[in-house]
Amino acid sequence: MGNQSAYIPQAVFTKAQIRYLKIKRASDFLMALIMLLILWPILLLAMLWIKLESKGPAIFKQRRPGYHQEIFSIFKLRTMRTEVVDKNGRPLTDEERMTKSGNFLRKTSIDELPQLINILKGEMSFIGPRPFLINDLGSYNQQQLIRFDVLPGMTSWTAIHGRNNQTIQDKYNQEIYYVKHIGFKIDFEIFIKTILVVFSQKNVEDHTNDGRIGAEIMDDLKIGDGK
Repeated sequence: MGNQSAYIPQAVFTKAQIRYLKIKRASDFLMALIMLLILWPILLLAMLWIKLESKGPAIFKQRRPGYHQEIFSIFKLRTMRTEVVDKNGRPLTDEERMTKSGNFLRKTSIDELPQLINILKGEMSFIGPRPFLINDLGSYNQQQLIRFDVLPGMTSWTAIHGRNNQTIQDKYNQEIYYVKHIGFKIDFEIFIKTILVVFSQKNVEDHTNDGRIGAEIMDDLKIGDGK
């Protein structure tokens, strides 16, 4: 498990679901293109704010497993300082590294906007299982691997079900239901409820990876892919 070259699809989609997935990919591309054309001023202002507040790139990329466990680079606006230790070598907490711009961008989910590029590239969808860490690839059971049979998403079934109150395994299991029932109805429900979550700013930030992601960020920084 976790070896992308040996990945075997788990899902058995109906003909209707296969048709829907094709339509979904085409609509994702069109919508992502339209949104980038409309929202680029907001994205530009956010990038300027990040650069003015702290050193480092405004956009960072991090390697994640996607469709059929293929590794891709997910794009996000940087919300933390690039320093991971203080002048004495003490590891800084996520709270200490968080910038004012980052706090705002996370609460409003604006930090996720660069993933529109991932959608245009065919690496992501607007709706689908959130791509977790490469280090997690060995932690899925056979049923949970079904999440890799669809494109990962900017928002997900877990995002509308109290994502801050779930363990990683809870999230894996939530996505089993999503992939098996994938279609317009469930995606529309996720779309509407995601908008409500963003505007209410409840459970917008996902802290499930806190304490797990540090090592991977350090690795990314070494190869130029970090925050």
